[in-house]
Amino acid sequence: QVQLVESGGGLVQAGGSLRLSCAASGRTFSTYVVAWCLQAPGKEREYVAAISRNGANTYIADSAKGRFTISRENAKNTVYLQMNSLKPEDTAVYYCAARLGEVLVPTPLGYDYWGQGTQVTVSS
Repeated sequence: QVQLVESGGGLVQAGGSLRLSCAASGRTFSTYVVAWCLQAPGKEREYVAAISRNGANTYIADSAKGRFTISRENAKNTVYLQMNSLKPEDTAVYYCAARLGEVLVPTPLGYDYWGQGTQVTVSS
């Protein structure tokens, strides 16, 4: 089992940047595919990005392509989400999620372990 803790959220103006971090417990972090998902008020949780176990493969949702980058450092048990050119519609709680296996599943339903989330607010 893995435990996930997100950090790095906050308030930023439109056009600005934030880097979210997801710190994981456990010695087997490199066996997990990790994803970032968001949930805006009154809306369903949405998939944003995912990264393979060794970091070689990534999957970015269309809404985030060209603006967001996902990366990981297994030696530090950490996954990052670099968010650039932020828009007010990016405002949401961002969650880190993990699943065992190799497949990058592009839906929140495919992930078994979740962090508590970090709030990102983008002002216009």
